[in-house]
Amino acid sequence: MTTLIIARHGNTFGPHDIPTRVGARTDLPLVESGQAQAKKIGAWLKDQNIHPDAFYSSQLKRTIETAKIAMAEIDSSQTITPLDIFNEIDYGVDENQTEDKVIARIGAQAIKDWDENAIVPDGWKFAPQACIQNWQNFAAGILKNNQDNEKNIIMVVTSNGIARFAPHLTEDFEAFKATHKMKMSTGALSVLKYDGENWIVKDWNIRP
Repeated sequence: MTTLIIARHGNTFGPHDIPTRVGARTDLPLVESGQAQAKKIGAWLKDQNIHPDAFYSSQLKRTIETAKIAMAEIDSSQTITPLDIFNEIDYGVDENQTEDKVIARIGAQAIKDWDENAIVPDGWKFAPQACIQNWQNFAAGILKNNQDNEKNIIMVVTSNGIARFAPHLTEDFEAFKATHKMKMSTGALSVLKYDGENWIVKDWNIRP
């Protein structure tokens, strides 16, 4: 059976920083609290006796660093494969802008539509269908590499804008939305399993 564990990177803003909408063009490292979240991800893996067979991340510092810290907690010697398909979305004119400025430009309803229904606001450079296809292609690839149906655990560290589209692998995204919020918290984990026929969301937005 193949298990896909998806983690969102840790915090990139400290308690005295002014948060901004950080996307694909803003490459921030983790702050201290983000590093602590990454350690908790690793501790969760250790507590669950989970040792992923492969680690993937985006090409951004915050995801690579999260993966490295989590891996250190479980003494993993695996390498991390950074892929551009897991880079955060490009917020266009709202990239690296404070949330009040973003809301002033597009309105609170547009943010709500994005958070609840993944409707992309005007001015953002992102194609949801392409992201969904990327998840489908990635999932097909890891299944192809596990044709013997052995226990296979894959971990991906990415960002919220990308992670929220992974449940499309179930081919029943509406059912997923009916019972879960799409957004993953920083430092959170989600678990999908392939049962031989379908992908199933076993856990979503676990906060270790």
